[in-house]
Amino acid sequence: MPRQRNAVPVLFAASVLWGCTWWPLKEVAVLGLEGLPQILVSYGGMALLMLPFLFLQWRRCQGDGRALAGIFLLGGLANLSFAWALIHGEVVRVMALFYLLPVWGVLGGRIFLGERIDTQRALAVALALGGAFLILGGPQLLSHPPSWVDAVAIASGFFFAMNNLCFRAAQRAPVPAKVAVMFLGCGVFALALIAGGVQALPATLPASAWLAALATGLLLLAATSGSQYGVTHLEAGRASVIIIMELVTAVITAAWWAGETLSAIEWLGGALILAAALLEAWRPATATGPAGSPSAPLPHAR
Repeated sequence: MPRQRNAVPVLFAASVLWGCTWWPLKEVAVLGLEGLPQILVSYGGMALLMLPFLFLQWRRCQGDGRALAGIFLLGGLANLSFAWALIHGEVVRVMALFYLLPVWGVLGGRIFLGERIDTQRALAVALALGGAFLILGGPQLLSHPPSWVDAVAIASGFFFAMNNLCFRAAQRAPVPAKVAVMFLGCGVFALALIAGGVQALPATLPASAWLAALATGLLLLAATSGSQYGVTHLEAGRASVIIIMELVTAVITAAWWAGETLSAIEWLGGALILAAALLEAWRPATATGPAGSPSAPLPHAR
C-alpha cells in the first residue's frame, strides 16, 4: 500500500517531466549538437552509466533473453524516433501523433496476445485514427502526404506500444535492467546510423554542449525510471490516466515557451486522440492485477 501511495506522485511527476523533455532536446540542438549525435550522447551516456548495474543483475534476467532482445530493438527504436521527432518537429503535433498508442496497443494485443477487440476498444481505435487524419491535414492528406517528422512520430508510438509487450513478457528481469537495455539499444542504433553516414558528429563544439546533452540524458533517465516505477505499482487504468499529463504538459509548455499554435482542425484531431487514450485508460482490467500483469491493459511505459 505505501508503494501505491508513493507511485501516484512519482508517476505524476514523471509524466510532467516527460511533457517538458522537448525543451532540453531542442536547446541542446541550438548549441550545435542535434539529431543523432545528441541522442547518442544523451542515451548512450546513460546506457554506459547503467551497464555495471545490468551486469550485476544479469542472473535475474535469465529466461527473458528474447523479451530483452525485443526491448533492445523496439525500445531502442522507440526512444530514438521519439527524440528525433521532438528535436526536428513541432512539439504538440509530434506528441499528438505519438499518442496513437491506443491503435498500436489494441492491434498488438490482438496479434501477439490474442486479446479480444470489443466495442470500446474499436471505438478508441476509430477515434485515434480519426484524430490522426485531421492532424495530418484531413482531406488535404491525399494531395499533401505527411512529412518525415510526422512519419517518425507515428513510428515512435508504434515502437513504444510493441516495446510494452516485451516489457510485459520480461517477468523475471528487474525494471532497472530493462530500462538499461532500452537505453543501450537507443545508443547503439544512433551510433550505427552515424557510422553509416546518416549524420556526422560535429567537428568542434563547446564543452557546454556535450555536458548539456549528458544532463538531458539524466533527465530522460529520471523520467523513464519514474514512469516505470509508477506503472509497476499502480493499476493499469489509473496509471494510464495519470500518464496523459505528459500530453497535457507538452501542449501547455509548447504554447507557453515556444509559442506553438494549432489550427482548429488540428485541435479537433488532438481532442479525438486524447479521447481515445482516455477511453483505453478507463477500460476495466479483465482480471485484478497490477499494471504489468498479463491480465491488465498496459499503459505506455517508456
